Amino acid sequence: MAAPRAYLHLVAPLWNGGTRGIRGMSSAVAPEGNQSKWGKLLQFLADRFYDVEALREYLFQKQVSKIHQKNRSFTYIKERYGPYVASAYFILKQGGAVKFQGKEWIRSSGRGHCSLEFLNFQAIPIEAVDASDCAINYQGLDNLLALKELQSLWLQRCPHVDDWCLSRLYQLADSLQELSLAGCPRISERGLACLHHLQKLRRLDISDLPAVSSPGLTRILVEEMLPNCEVLGAEWTEGLKLGPEKLSRDTASPIPA
Repeated sequence: MAAPRAYLHLVAPLWNGGTRGIRGMSSAVAPEGNQSKWGKLLQFLADRFYDVEALREYLFQKQVSKIHQKNRSFTYIKERYGPYVASAYFILKQGGAVKFQGKEWIRSSGRGHCSLEFLNFQAIPIEAVDASDCAINYQGLDNLLALKELQSLWLQRCPHVDDWCLSRLYQLADSLQELSLAGCPRISERGLACLHHLQKLRRLDISDLPAVSSPGLTRILVEEMLPNCEVLGAEWTEGLKLGPEKLSRDTASPIPA
């Protein structure tokens, strides 16, 4: 049940110094400046929220807004410098790396800072993108799908890449040869089934996908779906229920007894 608003209004003054014992205890562990900041923070929370659930919802919406902001399209940069530079800026801003054809890898610092030399590569296609650990999502893929010469794409450990994202990669079918989805927690068998469009793939990493219930069986199906692609990351016995004797015999030798 939601706490009465009047009660929450009494909490902030209490921690802001209304009770001497609490103030004395806090002063032993924090400077006066920090006390003032905590008091203002508590007062803000008491003024805005009725209960803990409202606070949790507020923090969740803040996180959603932050992800949305990170995945916006940089229309101004695209209009001025072209799609290659705009895509590179998007990835570098997220902390990833890009490789233009005939150029060295360009990587950003931990805070998304990098050399602006790539602004001069307006007419040079991007051939590889490393977006590992980036916050890219379905919306953010708009910044990559214009890269029709893209050959390699790493999306390792991207927390917001899901099955819906994979359903959009068919737009890269004419060029994409290498794709890594290792460690993406929201990718399941349904998303991997969407990759049948990518017949030019030569290397696919599907290791460590917790949403895939039967990694071994999934690998077999993906290999049949993409016969010219090397599939990495899941042994065929992983997730299959085999007897201990059969399992030990089959893994010991590929030749039937």
